[in-house]
Amino acid sequence: MQPLAAMTWEEARDAVGPRSAAILPVGAIEAHGPHLPLDTDVIIAQAMARSGAARLEARGLKVVVLPPLTYTAAAFAHGFAGTISLRPETVTATVLDIAGSLTCHGFGVLAIANAHLDPGHLASLEAAVHLIRRDLGLAVAFPNLAAKPWAVRLSDEFKSGACHAGQFETSIVLAERPEVVRDATRAALPANPASLSHAIRAGKQSFEEAGGPRAYFGCPAQATADEGRATIETLGAILDEAVQAELGAGTGQAK
Repeated sequence: MQPLAAMTWEEARDAVGPRSAAILPVGAIEAHGPHLPLDTDVIIAQAMARSGAARLEARGLKVVVLPPLTYTAAAFAHGFAGTISLRPETVTATVLDIAGSLTCHGFGVLAIANAHLDPGHLASLEAAVHLIRRDLGLAVAFPNLAAKPWAVRLSDEFKSGACHAGQFETSIVLAERPEVVRDATRAALPANPASLSHAIRAGKQSFEEAGGPRAYFGCPAQATADEGRATIETLGAILDEAVQAELGAGTGQAK
């Protein structure tokens, strides 16, 4: 696996083919409590992409990891300094254009390693996936972690919906980039059991309305790097399985 951005154009040319995958890590620049950086989702998406790429390469696929998509719809965190939010239609158009280039150059499948669960963002990705399949004919694997069957594979905190910048996400950042975690702050944070998923279903429109005045939910004080490493492996397996399912659907053969 090589980052696409580090390749020459000739190396990129040689990396394509029917059994080639381009992985697009997708995150956001948004508030993640007082203890995690604004690019937390990007860190998680890149870890998922790397883990999934290793599994796909072991199956014989050619894999490149694209530069991450870091700006997206992040309306829930809009009230917090540093958050940058795009219109959902801008996100859809951007992902569609990226897929258009991949199609032109002969990649076999686009895999979206997404770690940002804002409802407007997820809707923009779902719209992009529909348009890519309809208009470009490119296979797309997009395991939506907020939905079955993928969500049930993740931690109890994640399944509770109280997981933004909590134990689930903080553990991954501790495993990947421990130096960016404000650890003394993290250790002193009280648990916030408010469920974002329940709040979204109830029509809430922001972290503040959902019960997260400091932009975190869950229990960051209980995070560990060991949990983070195990979660990264699970996320990589999810991405791998989604790609295999997509390739199987595209060829009529189970992979």
